[in-house]
Order: sequence, then structure tokens, then C-alpha cells
Amino acid sequence: MTLNHIRKWIATSLLCLTATAASAETFVFTAIPDEDETKLVERFRGVADYLSEQLDVEVRYIPVKSYAAAVSAFRNNQVQLAWFGGLSGVQARRLVPGSEAIAQGVEDQAFQTYFIANTSTNIEPAEELASLEEELRGKTFTFGSKGSTSGRLMPEFYIRETFGEQPEDFFSRVGFSGNHTRTLRLVEAGTYEVGALNFQVWQKELENGNINTDEVQVIWETPPYPDYQWTIRAGVDERFGEGFKARVTEALLNLDDKALLESFPRSGFIPASNADYEPIRNTAEEIGILD
Repeated sequence: MTLNHIRKWIATSLLCLTATAASAETFVFTAIPDEDETKLVERFRGVADYLSEQLDVEVRYIPVKSYAAAVSAFRNNQVQLAWFGGLSGVQARRLVPGSEAIAQGVEDQAFQTYFIANTSTNIEPAEELASLEEELRGKTFTFGSKGSTSGRLMPEFYIRETFGEQPEDFFSRVGFSGNHTRTLRLVEAGTYEVGALNFQVWQKELENGNINTDEVQVIWETPPYPDYQWTIRAGVDERFGEGFKARVTEALLNLDDKALLESFPRSGFIPASNADYEPIRNTAEEIGILD
């Protein structure tokens, strides 16, 4: 074999090895821990299996312990896709320029936060938050996670806007439960008198018979706002092949597994863009909680 033949053979072998390594690379995603971990693991392992089949690559879901950890994993390129809330998605895309919101749930165009109260407070449901000022002032109150759109950002915005005070000044004690399910349980148990959580969690738990309505009830619903979305990291086409981002987007938009969608719960996914979440960015900047 001549020297030129040897060089060509080495070059061809290296190209084959490179192509094999690229095709074998794992596409990794995460999600904000807005509910109990066991529920999330079951849901997103199903999503991983679906995406792996659709994309013909290995897809792996990794759970995280906090909203901040989800954003950090995205920033550090430990994950290339994430199911974010409105605020965490804005934060992640600011940290990784060129990243894009590509899909949202049908219901995420008009998301809501429910304010709930333990029935021992005798607070009756109202259409206007302002009408509850006397009953709410001095009560104990819990948000969800500090980085949650529906569990912190939007309820804090409406508290400040309506009462002209920070939550810490308006309520006697303010806490952060960590997720929506825990907020519900803490208010139901009377550990906190009032709390704020994502309306989807309330409705799902109610449908499943997991709420004691003798102990807790919804007292106010926020106006609608954009929330959850799938955000994909900049550079995935370079890493996984030309057109990969479009293929991921198509797979998410075509997801029609009824059980999987119900686990979110969502009726389906529709296109999304970064511009859809400008109201969230503006609100976060206005009240000073956008990093």
C-alpha cells in the first residue's frame, strides 16, 4: 500500500468515526420541577421515548431540584431542550443568545394563577382582587418556587399592583413552598392561610379527587398571561445535524399521545416564539426579579 493510499484510508476512517460519534450523541432535556418529582419523571421519560423514536437519536431526560438548576443546566449546555415556565424560559434565553421558544401548550397562551385560601379564613371568592384587601391583609401567604411564573412572578405582580405594597409588607408571613402541589397541600392543611398556584395543577388535582374542598377553595383568578414553553438551545443544528431544530419542533407539535398529553395536562402543542414571552420579561423587569 502506497503512502497516499494509507493517508486516504486514515482520513476515511477518521470521517467514519466522527460521523458515528456524532450520530451516537445523546440529546438531553430537562423540565422545571413544578410538581412532585415522581409525576415529572414518569411524564418526561415518556416524552424522551417519544422524541427518541421521532428523531432517531438517543434522548434522555434529567430531573433537576429547582427552577434555577434547570436554567443553569441549559446555560451550561448540560441540556439542549427544556420545558420552562414563562420566567425561567426568559432567563435561559437571555443567558444563551440564539436560543428559541419553539412550542407551547394550547392552554399556555392564556395561563392563569389561582389564589387559594383555607376555609377557616372565611374569605369568599371575588372577581376583583382589590375587594379582598381587608380579608387578605395580615394573613400568612405562600408562593410556589421563587423562579415560578404562575407561582411567584404573576401573583407578586398583582399583589404589588393592587395593594401598592410588597408581599412581605402586606402579609404577616410570606413563604415559598417550592412547587404548586406543595402550595396546595400547605394551604389545605392550614400551614399557610393563603397561597398562589398554577390553575392547571388545581384543576387536575380536583378532577382526581385529591382536594378537600371543605378545607381549601379558590378565592381569585388572575387575568390570562403566556406561560410554559419548550425552549431549544442555540447550536443544536451544528451539534446534531442540519435541520435538527426543525425536526424537534415538528415532533413536539405532532405529539398526540393522549395519556402523555393528559399528564402535562395539555390538549396539544402549538408553535411559540420568543416574542410571545415579552409580557413576562417586562413584568419581571418591572418588579425587579429578573436576573
